[in-house]
This record gives sequence, C-alpha cells and structure tokens, in this order.
Amino acid sequence: MTVRRDFQEPARCRPDLVIGREELFAGARGQLASGGSVLLHGPAGIGKSTVLRALAEEYGATARTVLRCSATESESHLPFLALADLLGMVLDEVSARLPAAQRTALESALTGRGESSLQRDGLALRLAVLSALRALAAQGPVLVVADDLQWLDPASAELLGFAARRLEGTPVQLLCAVRTEGQESQEYDRHLRACPPGTRAVRLGPLSRAQVAQLLDHRGHGGLSRSTVREIHRTSGGNPLFALELGRALADSPTPPRPGEPLPVPTSLRALVLSRLDMLSVEARRTLLVASAGARPTPALLHAAGRENAEAECAQAAELGLLATEPDAPAVRFAHPLISAALYAETPAHERRAAHAALSTAASDPIERARHLALATTGTDPEVAARLAEAAALARDRGAPSVAAQLGLLAARHTPADGTPSQEERRLAAAEDAITAGEVDLARDIAREVLARASVPADRVRAWIIVIDTAGHTMAEVDAVFPQALADAGDDPRLLALVHYQLAWRALIVEGNFTEAREAAAHAAELAARGQDRRTELLALAFQAQTETLMGHPEAPRTIKRALKEPQDPRVAWHHNGAGSARFRWLVMGDQLAEARATVTALLREVRRRGSVESEVHFLRGLAETELRAGHCGRALDLARDSLRLARDSGIGETASAMLTSLAEASGGDVERALALAREAVDHAEEDGDQMYLSRALGALGYAQLVAGDPAGTVRSLRRVRSLELGLGITDPARGRWQGDLAEALVRIGEPAEAQAVIDASREHALRLGRESVLAVLDRSEALVRAARGELEAALAQLTSAQDRLGKLGYGLEEARAAFALARLHGGRTPEGARAAAAALDEASRMFRRCRALPWLRQVDEHRTAPEPEPAPAVPDAPAALAVLAAMERQVAALVMEGATNREIAARLFISVKTVEATLTRVYRKLGIRSRVDIVRLAAGRRAP
Repeated sequence: MTVRRDFQEPARCRPDLVIGREELFAGARGQLASGGSVLLHGPAGIGKSTVLRALAEEYGATARTVLRCSATESESHLPFLALADLLGMVLDEVSARLPAAQRTALESALTGRGESSLQRDGLALRLAVLSALRALAAQGPVLVVADDLQWLDPASAELLGFAARRLEGTPVQLLCAVRTEGQESQEYDRHLRACPPGTRAVRLGPLSRAQVAQLLDHRGHGGLSRSTVREIHRTSGGNPLFALELGRALADSPTPPRPGEPLPVPTSLRALVLSRLDMLSVEARRTLLVASAGARPTPALLHAAGRENAEAECAQAAELGLLATEPDAPAVRFAHPLISAALYAETPAHERRAAHAALSTAASDPIERARHLALATTGTDPEVAARLAEAAALARDRGAPSVAAQLGLLAARHTPADGTPSQEERRLAAAEDAITAGEVDLARDIAREVLARASVPADRVRAWIIVIDTAGHTMAEVDAVFPQALADAGDDPRLLALVHYQLAWRALIVEGNFTEAREAAAHAAELAARGQDRRTELLALAFQAQTETLMGHPEAPRTIKRALKEPQDPRVAWHHNGAGSARFRWLVMGDQLAEARATVTALLREVRRRGSVESEVHFLRGLAETELRAGHCGRALDLARDSLRLARDSGIGETASAMLTSLAEASGGDVERALALAREAVDHAEEDGDQMYLSRALGALGYAQLVAGDPAGTVRSLRRVRSLELGLGITDPARGRWQGDLAEALVRIGEPAEAQAVIDASREHALRLGRESVLAVLDRSEALVRAARGELEAALAQLTSAQDRLGKLGYGLEEARAAFALARLHGGRTPEGARAAAAALDEASRMFRRCRALPWLRQVDEHRTAPEPEPAPAVPDAPAALAVLAAMERQVAALVMEGATNREIAARLFISVKTVEATLTRVYRKLGIRSRVDIVRLAAGRRAP
C-alpha cells in the first residue's frame, strides 16, 4: 500500500471524531463498502475533514494504494500542486506503464521542468492521469482521499474530475470533502459532477446543542454551565470547529462570562483567530503572514524570504493550534484554511505587500514569483506586466490555461495605458486562455469589457470573435454580433477574413447550407491572402476544400492543391481541420485507398508525436475507415475501438467515433453492439442539432439494421439520410455510401421501383464525379432489382461484373457481398444449380473469412442450412386474378401456389421472412382472400381442365 508519509493517519480513530455524525457516517461507510465513492460537503468547520479522516483510516486498510491531497486557499493559484500530492510518490511505479507522450506530460507537470506537449494540447496530461490511476488499479484497489476540493488548483481539480468520470468499472474509489455554504450550492453540484457516476453526496449540517455539549466534553471542555453551552451552540451555529474554538477560549479565560452576558469572544472564527494571534510574538506573526501569503510554504521558503527563526516561530504557532503538527511534513500547514485567510485579511495592506515582495525573490517557481511580484506592486509597471505575461505563457505550456488566464488579467492590470502589448491585447489573450480552460463565461465577460472601452478595430474584432467562439454550437444566439464585427473590421482584409471564416462555420452549423459555407470560406481565404494572414488563409482553404469535397463540387481538387501550397503553417498542416485532412478525404472518396492509407498514417504519426489527442482521435477514425473500405474488417474494428476509447476518455469526437465504430462492428464484430452505437450516435447528433453527423449516424444505423436482417428499419433510416443530404446540398454518393444499402433494403421489402429510382439518381452523380466503386455497388444493387423482376440471367451477369470491378478497386468487403448475392441467386433444384450455388457460397465464405467479416460469414452459414426453395414459376403463367398485383406480390403469390414456405420464398427472392409476411398481407387484401389456402385454391382452379 502506497501512502504519503506526511498524510499518514494514526492507527486508531478516536470515538469523538464522529460525534453527531453516526447516521451519516454509517451511510458513507456502506457506500464505500459496496465499492462506491463519497463526497462530503458542508460549510467551513462543520466537520468534513474529521469524518473524512475517520473514513479514510477505516477503508484505507482495505486498499492497496491510498493517494491523498489536501489543499489550501493560498495554493490554489499554482497548477498541479494537488496532482503532485496525489501522484508524486507513485510516479516511479506507474511511469513505465504510460505511453511516452503521456509519461512526458505527467513528469513535466509534476516537476515543472522540461518542455511539455501540453503547449499544444492539454489532453495528453488528462489521459496520463487517467492511465496512471488505471495502472495502479490493475495492481489492486485504489482509494483517493481529497480534502478541501474547493482549494484545489484548477488544473489539478480538472484532472481529478476528468479521471473520476471515466473510472467506472475499475477498483478506484474517491473519498472527498468540499466546502459549501448552502444546500443547493452550485459549487457542490460542480464537484459532484466531477466525481465518479453513482457517488454518494453526504451533507454535514450543524450539530444539535446536545451534540455540541458532547463534543466539548470529549475535548476536555466539560464542566461548562448549560447556559454557556447553549450560548456556545448559538454563537457557533452548531459548527463543530467554531464551537470548539469558543470552548477553548472560554476554558482559557480566567473570568467566565456572567449569566446573560454575551460570550467574551467574537462570534466569528476570524475574530477568534485574531485573539489567538495576539498570543504570538510580533516576529512569529510576521512569519505566519509570509506562510499565509505563500502558495506552498516550507521552512526553507520562509528562510529564503528572510524569516531566520521560522522553525521556532512555527512551533510557537503550532502550540496555539494555528498550525497543524505533521511529523516529517515538508510543508507548513495551517490548522484550517480560514486561519490563514483571517490572518491575511486582517493584516494591513503595506505588510501584505512586503510579504509578497519577499516571496517574489524567495519562491523557486517562476509562476509563483511573478504572482508575488504583482501583489507586491501597486499601479502599472511594464516590467511586472511582462513577467506576468511570461508566467502566463509558462502556465499555458504546462497545460493550465485557467492559471494562464488569471496571470494574463494581472498582466493587463499592471500594463501602462500606452504599453505594448496593450492592456486590451493582454485581456484578450487571457480570454482566449479562459476559452481553452472551458471558462466561457469569464472569456465572454472579458470580451464584453474590452468591447465596452476598446476603440482599436483589431481589438474589437478579436473580442467579437471570442464572443462568437464562446457561443459554441449555439451560434444562432449571437447572430447580432456578425454585423457589428463586420462594421468594426471596416475594409481591413485581415480582420474581415477572421469574420468571414466564422460566417462560413455559421452557414454550416446554423443554416446547414454547404453552398453558403463554401462561398464564405472562399471569400475568407481571399481576404486573408490580401491581408497576408497565411494561417487564416490556410484554415479557410481547408474548410472550403472539405466542403467542396462533400458537395461533389468540381473545384475541390484545385482548392486542395491551393491549401497544400507553400508556405505552410505547421499548426494547420497536420491539424484535423487542415489541408492534409482535406486531401485524405478526397483520396478516400476517389477510390485511392493505398494513397489515402499512407496519407492518414503519416498524419496520425505526426499528431501522436505532437501529443494532439483531438487530432489523433480524428485520424484513427480516418485510418479505420480506410481499412474498412479495403475489406480489412478486423484491423478496422481494432482502430475504431481505439478511436472510440480515446474519444470517451478525452470527451472529444464521441459521436463521430461511435458512428464509425458502429460501421466496423456491423462489418467485423458484434451486430447488436453496432446497433447500440449507431443509436447512441443518432441521439447525440439530434441533441446537438448536428445535421452533418446526424446523416452519418443514420447511415451507420441503416447499415447495421441491414446486417441484422431488418430491411424495413434500414429503409426508414436511410430515407432520412437521403432527405437530410438533399437539404444540406450533399450530392457526392461517396460521402456516406448508403445508396446501395437503401436500394437493397427496398428490394427486400418489395419496393423495387423505388430502389431503381435511388440507383438512377445516385448513378448520375457517381458518373459525373468518376466514383467507380460507387458505380459498382449500384450495379450490384440493380442486379437485385432485376432478380426481383424475374430477370435472373441479366442479374447474374451484372453481379459478376460488379464483383470483378470491386475486387480490382480493392474493396474487399463489397466484393464479398457481391459474391454472396451471386450465391443466393444461383439456387436451384437441378444438380447443376445446386453445384453452382455450393461453389458460389464457398467463394463468398472464403472472401468474408479473408476480410474477417464475421457477421456476414454467419449469414453465409445460415444460408447453407436453409432448405432449397422451389423455382419460381414464370410470371406470364400466373392466373388472371394475379394481374392486379405488383411484381413482387405476384412472385410471392406464385411461390405460395407452388407450396413454398415463407422461409423458402425469402431465400429465393433475396428478401426477409418479415417482408414475405407483409407482402402476403397485401396480396390477401388485393385478392379479397384470407389465407395461403385461398392462394393454393386459385392455383388449383388454374390447373383444372
């Protein structure tokens, strides 16, 4: 069991530690015993830490690893201090089991040394913490004990919450405490959402008067009169810490209060702390002030700040209960955060500035030094502002954008009115850091503040862009911003490019209009070129190329070439929205699978080197899609699952990864899981109002339904896709490749006319764009239409041709599906027909096995065991009564006349049993009969002389 020495608990828990908390303690105990997590919350001093220590002592013994952290308010501005508490002692144990990029990120965060890949993407560290906890859990149960969550530095709090939400199913439990003031505190809700699913929230309320009396008695303050205890209860409000401090002060007072008189101490903890501070020497009080101002005070830091007798003065404070006594602990810790806060708040401003000035040279961390310098300085100072800006950049590099935003605002505050960069530029940089940190409200407030007083057009446009960015997918809510941004941009092409690039995204997200989005992106690229803003130009060209590719626009190849011209910006070139990604998409849609694989593999390698997790998720999907097209279903499934796992861990691209994994599962894995993932993707896309991914998710659902034997469901899903893409302006059938599946499903449900219409419309666009694989798949589907119409020989010839072409293009799975369709049409009762059918099934089975297309292979096996149906009679021999029926209905009725079962009919006509049943229902209605027997009677009547 790994436990930090400075957090080790006594071997035995004193019984008074949970006085008045027995019922709550029992509930928390049961939750922990069942493997769950617990969040204790309540106001300061209410006893959260006491209950936390008792539970940690009891359940820590059952865990292999116990990780602890306990923050203070003065530590909350420095990134990763709590993370160091949690993982510092186990880093050597887990680092070897982390991927290189994650190990580098974690070591850099914990040590503050070295270049971190987080400069580009903070997700690497999030995943490193998650992987570290999973590695520890693989060796045995882990208990994470975190006190005073409200004081955790934002970076550590975000990392802990990120990991906690994704640890379901692992033996990792959290036992946490957080300060909240009200029953419905939003802070409490925020921390609860950051805990593992199913965490039990336990609110600690005030003690009753009897419980306060019991607590005072156990702590050696018994013997007080009932009226005094009642007054202590009233004054403390039932807060255990306050009550104990009041009781201690009364016990130490030489003259107890007279009945009816108020207690001879103030009614707040701050005043009580100040009365105890009066017992300190002047020098000891100054030492404690420096400690309260420091982020992580240690005796060494206090010495460096000029406190020569720090050990003795801290010992004096510890005797008075102001500091916690922790043997072998390197840090100087106050007994309660409020003690430090009270001391700092009551100290005159000039003394506080002196303490910060001393710490500005004594602290070893450059972020801490810069912060202390700012707090020691009044007014504006360009040197201080510059150091704060440098510290903000360092925090940004460490993956702590929230800290960077705070330091950026301090930098702006200390920037002179005529400084360079200006106050507004530094505020805007802070707002951009806030967006990265997810603090969109802060970013929006900063931007609005800049807009209220800024007159420089560049600053105003930048602020408007921040307002738009903070709207996210709700861009419709900031429609009024665009005219104002355009007005501020004036005729400056560089500024106009920024606005029109955002207008392109608005056209896509809000309007779902590809044509408008393309035009806005093209205009943005032109403006950026005039303004010599290469980065915005490349982003706009890449956006335009992606849009044109999906639209099937003839300019797409030329736009991609323009986006790939030098000079390039590395931040755009390898990015998942950059030109490399646009080129990959064009290659995949143009049947150039080998080159597409090489391209996306190179991109994936680069983003992994840079530690860009979001792009890694995207390119894993791209590689999986390429392998799926090539018929490498096993490899595609592994890649898709990796993409989905990374997407779930990072919270990025979950809808897209679920959609792609559904396609891979339906082709090479579990069909039921494919259906579940597709429905999940559809639900998420609908909730987000994302029309783009809604159509892709519905396409995946339709394919999974087809593989599952539900052609009616496929038709419902893919008809929606057809309608959505028509509205979006997407004409390239290679975008989703759903048209062949829709046509096949329509044949199966007895709608060959609609199937042919789908094929004809799709073939027109595929011919225009030269989509050879799409044309071959459409031919395969058209062969099924012909077979349903009784044109068997033509159908067999068309299927043979389609299979050959798909094989030459490298589409292994589609080739195998064509072979399977041939096998199903080769059925017959003659020996020659049986031999041909068996040979065709063997060929299809071999192809599906080569692809590792297990769901399709199972369909081949099921078809082998199905009884051979009777051949269908020629349609012209049907009785006159059947003339009122549609083609499919006549085929089904004719087979019933020959005595075929529904299963045999389904196999012969390449439709499902459900479709046969639905078709028979229509036949009964049209012929005015009730059952199969009546159809047989019609046949008997035809044969009578």
